[in-house]
Amino acid sequence: MQNSDNMANPLPDLRGSMGEHLGIKFITMEEGKVVATMPVDHRTCQPFGILNGGASLALAEMVAGHGSVPLCAPGDMPCGIQVSANHVGMVKVEEGAFVTATGTMVHRGRTTHIWNVDITNQAGKLISTARIVNQIVKKRI
Repeated sequence: MQNSDNMANPLPDLRGSMGEHLGIKFITMEEGKVVATMPVDHRTCQPFGILNGGASLALAEMVAGHGSVPLCAPGDMPCGIQVSANHVGMVKVEEGAFVTATGTMVHRGRTTHIWNVDITNQAGKLISTARIVNQIVKKRI
């Protein structure tokens, strides 16, 4: 985990992961709230030159998953068991384009965490909204 003086929780280390490949960067992590960005470029677009919905889902699930990690008991970990999303806008591939995902926990139970993740463009317009359910399980690895 990366540390930052202005973070309530350490930022995840994405080296060697899909998050690194997609260019995801975590900005803030607080209990129940996570913000991350992802570029809209050749790694995250459709052949038509717009943001791929699958990349948006990966971003949303990573935000929710990493948001649940510090809330788990020692020896437990979150596993995403359901993702539901609506894509309501498009983002064109352009130099410097990115989206921002803001995850907010809506339920913290003993065995499940439910997150809402809104993904917006640089102007703050809603692009996708997702609901993620994480099941809290014992670490097996």
